[in-house]
Amino acid sequence: MAHLKTIFTLTRLGFILLLSMAFSGCATNKPEKSAKSRYVDLQILAINDFHGSLESGSGEYGGAAYLATHLLRAEAQIQHSMTVSAGDLVGASPFFSSLFHDEPTIEAANIWGLDYHAVGNHEFDEGLQELMRLQNGGSHGVDGDRDGDPFQGAKFRFLAANLFVQKSGARPLVGYAIENFDGIAVGIIGLTLTGTLSVISKQAGRGLGFEDEARAINAVVRQMRNQGVEAIVVLLHEGGKQLGKDFNACEDFSGDVLNVVQKVSPAVDLFITGHTHEYYLCEVDGRPVTSAGSNGTLYTRLMTRLDRESGDLVLTSMKNEPVTHDVKPNRRVLALLDKYRPYVKPLSERPVGKLTASFVRETNEAGESSLGQLIADVQLYATRESAAVISFMNPGGLRRDITFADNGVITFGNIFATLPFNNSLVTMTLTGAQIKRLLEQQWQDENETRILAVSMGFTYTWNSQASRGNRIDSSSIQLNGVSLKPDKSYRITVNNFIAGGGDGFTVLREGYNMAWGMSDLDALQSYLASHSPLAPVVHTRIKRI
Repeated sequence: MAHLKTIFTLTRLGFILLLSMAFSGCATNKPEKSAKSRYVDLQILAINDFHGSLESGSGEYGGAAYLATHLLRAEAQIQHSMTVSAGDLVGASPFFSSLFHDEPTIEAANIWGLDYHAVGNHEFDEGLQELMRLQNGGSHGVDGDRDGDPFQGAKFRFLAANLFVQKSGARPLVGYAIENFDGIAVGIIGLTLTGTLSVISKQAGRGLGFEDEARAINAVVRQMRNQGVEAIVVLLHEGGKQLGKDFNACEDFSGDVLNVVQKVSPAVDLFITGHTHEYYLCEVDGRPVTSAGSNGTLYTRLMTRLDRESGDLVLTSMKNEPVTHDVKPNRRVLALLDKYRPYVKPLSERPVGKLTASFVRETNEAGESSLGQLIADVQLYATRESAAVISFMNPGGLRRDITFADNGVITFGNIFATLPFNNSLVTMTLTGAQIKRLLEQQWQDENETRILAVSMGFTYTWNSQASRGNRIDSSSIQLNGVSLKPDKSYRITVNNFIAGGGDGFTVLREGYNMAWGMSDLDALQSYLASHSPLAPVVHTRIKRI
């Protein structure tokens, strides 16, 4: 109700001002200069987790050309507006963008008028040096300029308030910016989750550090307040989840972002968040916390008012708007995509196999999916020469379903969208006891569950009511019907990301006798060549009680 009070006050003041001017005019009969309103309307347009989703595909929403039209049209309606992003603009991208190391996505964001972007964990997929190149421009260190044109970099500012270099303490990127809207300062703070090192490869994160989110925000807030800034917006690549089905819902909100917001100075007025790929418009401790899903299917439109007297920001409305296709796609973005398409098409459309139905990431109650089981089986098949008997696949590495279309033909572009990281397969030796500990790490806290897909022949049962660390009965962990022995050694295969402890699977760092194999993408291509057509069937490998 705070914004209603603000609007009422504005109306009452405006009425008093008009009366005053009328009486003044009668007394002096001189024209008066119109006084500035006490309030300045500011629109904030926000996206998150775009992940290089330039093409709309067959979906109902999304596509960079349509997103540009929606954002630029909304911006044109309001005198004061800014467009922001809460992380993962690039990384884990479809082939169209990743083939060019996400340069097309940066260029598209330049067109649609992005102003500020908080780095997310996926901005670090190729390391800090590549992240700085995306900001500043220049040729890629290995592939140069694949499209033949020099890359100019982002016209918008990357923000990373909690990023530092461990050895020197240096800050590679600025953490905040201050914008002036008709004389009123607005501070924008951007940062990623503290746990970034646990969700990027060991090589990409080498030498980097990430401060606690709340501590980093509060440090910047103190600097801003010392400069007289009262209106403060945070772009945070950390998020939550809610159970509502509506784009604008907030039902049973939970997640790590709550712990951050509750520790942050009350001087922060608004949190625009991401990372979980959820949509929500919530209020935490009296402050708005928003997210617009992922892949450019939605954008958040926030209307605020800035107070000239206090310098503060008050939210008046917020809504998650779908990026519909009932508008004309932006011509400049279409031209940009057309420039890149000739380089993409021959590689992307190359057939690599066939399937009889879609392989999807959607899981049953035990946490199994047809796509997860396929990739686990592929990894095992590809590492038989390394004596692998079990394979595990992390669900976060599966970025897209492999969808049945065009008589079941699968293209390289299809499978690249599913496995865009091109991770190497790593076979190692673990004991039965270590495998038990690995499986228990699927539940790292009450809000995060990562059920690993497992290969054929491996089975176990987990108890959802048991305490963390004790959810799996050791006797239920079996290979081909025989329980694993705690002190016996087994050869297991994973990708290099979780082999380094990624996604919190730190037990894998204890593995020994490492054997590095082909990439997961090459393994899938090879498997398709010898096993097509594939038929998706979810076998019961994991049971939940």
